[in-house]
Amino acid sequence: MTQELHTHREIKQQPRVWREAYNMVRARKADIAAFLGRFLNQGYEIVLTGAGTSAYIGDALEPALFDTRFRRAKAIATTDILTAPEFYFDQQSKVLLVSFARSGNSPESVGTVKAVEKAAGKVAHIFITCNPEGQLAQTKGDNILTLLLPPETNDVSLAMTSSYSTMLLVCSLIAHIDTIEEQGAYIDAIADAVANAIDRYEDAIKEIASRKFNRAVFLGSGPLKGVAEESRLKLQELTDGAVMCAYDSFLGFRHGPKAIVKADSLMVYLFSPKEYIQRYERDLYKQVTANNKVTANVAICLQRPNMDMSACDLCIELGFPENIPASYGCVAYVFVAQLLGYYKSLDCGLCPDSPSVSGNISRVVEGVTLYI
Repeated sequence: MTQELHTHREIKQQPRVWREAYNMVRARKADIAAFLGRFLNQGYEIVLTGAGTSAYIGDALEPALFDTRFRRAKAIATTDILTAPEFYFDQQSKVLLVSFARSGNSPESVGTVKAVEKAAGKVAHIFITCNPEGQLAQTKGDNILTLLLPPETNDVSLAMTSSYSTMLLVCSLIAHIDTIEEQGAYIDAIADAVANAIDRYEDAIKEIASRKFNRAVFLGSGPLKGVAEESRLKLQELTDGAVMCAYDSFLGFRHGPKAIVKADSLMVYLFSPKEYIQRYERDLYKQVTANNKVTANVAICLQRPNMDMSACDLCIELGFPENIPASYGCVAYVFVAQLLGYYKSLDCGLCPDSPSVSGNISRVVEGVTLYI
């Protein structure tokens, strides 16, 4: 039997790892709550930051945390902060910087900590990271809270999979820290839904990946736009750019970006669980499928949308409870792009664990000089 590749194992382990991460956060309720109270009660502004996939965590969470004490958190990538921190901070700024980092060693992660401390008046840090040996995890201070995730989240593969989803969930959990005991039911429900969906749909996703397409588009609304952003990257990097990918909101897609849709396109629709949002999404789906012939249309949804789905090649129903907060529910969608990327990488003759034949991308970004 062929040995399972790291990427495949890291995708499929996610439901189990999410439960482990929840238990870790719950066990630290007292010190997390005390840390948050210490700084949020002083009016510190929350900034969610990271680079690449780690930045996309913030992009999904910024709208998803609307009903938590992180409601006004801003997502600003380290790659934006580092080049011009004065665009975002001044000496009157009080910042709680939440840094997402798989390795904790990327130049932008380390450099942004220094840049914000230099530009802002007062700074506290939450490091959500997967690597105990990384520079972020090794940085100590009374203004620092470090949340080290289960060791399995420190993906061996080039592509971030379980690291992405678990860091996202851990940030959501700390935003709900005052009611952490109640959050376990949501994590269990999401974990069960994704484990069941992987078992049910993996072969169908593999078949879609075997089709001939050179471009793909991922669409989502609100938090799912951020998940679409990450989904786009997963398929593109795992195929070493052989499949060029784009993402957008359902409504924004009409305003020019829809020109990308050609016969060699894969369309992936991340339908919102919220009916009032999905009304707009269904209209866009109808328009695209009526006017365009593409390689495949894939829908990901809580339940099958109430409309004609005859043009849909694969409809993935997640089936988690409707009352699950958006900051948990959105993460249930990302496994589809992870598996599409994994199987398309194999279809392209690449190794998903290290797909970059050109060497253009690496597990930890290289070649960045810090000018601080």
